Amino acid sequence: MSLKWVDVLDIAIELTETYPDADPMTISFPDLYQKVMDLPGFDDDPDRCGEKILEAIQMAWIEEQD
Repeated sequence: MSLKWVDVLDIAIELTETYPDADPMTISFPDLYQKVMDLPGFDDDPDRCGEKILEAIQMAWIEEQD
């Protein structure tokens, strides 16, 4: 499965599985960006990401952990 920046929910699921001990409430955007880039299957242009995308991913990750 190839993940793109628009796959917010799928990215959140992968983050939950890959980083079970991470706290999405306290992660910085640069750290979140790197974690997404490091996910297996993530394949998108690093320059296509902005603050709104990272915020959406963070919120979905928080929801996923609940």
